[in-house]
Amino acid sequence: MTETEVKRIKEIAGESFVKENVPMSDHTTFKIGGPADVMCMPQSKEQIIELLRVFRENGTDFFFMGNGSNLLVSDDGFRGVIVKLLDDFSDINLAQKGNSLIVNARAGARMWRLGMTILENNGAGFEFGTGIPGTIGGAVMMNAGAYGGEIKDVVSEASVVTRDGRILELSNEALDFGYRRSAVSDKGLIVLDVTLDLDMGDKNDIKAKIDELTEKRKTKQPLDVPSAGSTFKRPEGYYAAALIEEAGLKGFTIGGAQVSEKHAGFVINKGGATAADVIALTDEISRRVYENSGVRLELEVRKLGF
Repeated sequence: MTETEVKRIKEIAGESFVKENVPMSDHTTFKIGGPADVMCMPQSKEQIIELLRVFRENGTDFFFMGNGSNLLVSDDGFRGVIVKLLDDFSDINLAQKGNSLIVNARAGARMWRLGMTILENNGAGFEFGTGIPGTIGGAVMMNAGAYGGEIKDVVSEASVVTRDGRILELSNEALDFGYRRSAVSDKGLIVLDVTLDLDMGDKNDIKAKIDELTEKRKTKQPLDVPSAGSTFKRPEGYYAAALIEEAGLKGFTIGGAQVSEKHAGFVINKGGATAADVIALTDEISRRVYENSGVRLELEVRKLGF
């Protein structure tokens, strides 16, 4: 990237919101990844549209991310601009309409904060999402789900921007949600904000459900070590974790990457893992599971910079 382009990015987003040579290991829950050339953290839709124009004009590679909770970045890093939509792009607004709670959240709102805000306003139906790591923008992109709930069940519409800078308002139907995918992921769209339509409920009941799911996560998932969450998508008719365990791979390790002994569906960074370790491990998992069961596993974790 040229100094002129970096200067222009700083002019758009503000110098304090643009960093150079940023270790991506500091910005992913895996704690893995080499340096990105530039990271910027815009605060408005207008800044995002202007940044996209600059990227187009200069032929710059770019990637939009939130909390980095479903992301594996190459050890070589990323040659381009990481646009991080997180706390500087995370406003939440709520309004009650009859027996519904209408929630509008910018893409960078963290799922836990969003869930707690909804709880405080007696909104029901988002309990499943409250413990999902990451942001609402990323959750919409991949139709995140847990414990029987999915984002498609609560989203009424989303504002997105195309890679050529056009803003679109997409209904739930137009978002075309499927298993761990949506029109956002399929078409390379960028989520700007999301509207949820929730029922009103009893705060004590809502909190009890959140507490129940939180305890399940703590009991069954390796939340105390770096990972990117569920590593593989659920194959139709099967569970990835069960297939991995049946192949005798629980605890299997390559370098610093390990199949969690607590939950075989998670690959963890047990210390000093590289992206190469994770790729070697997931490739071997896929090979052995197929050899054992005839089922092909597909990564749920997104790869960047490979």
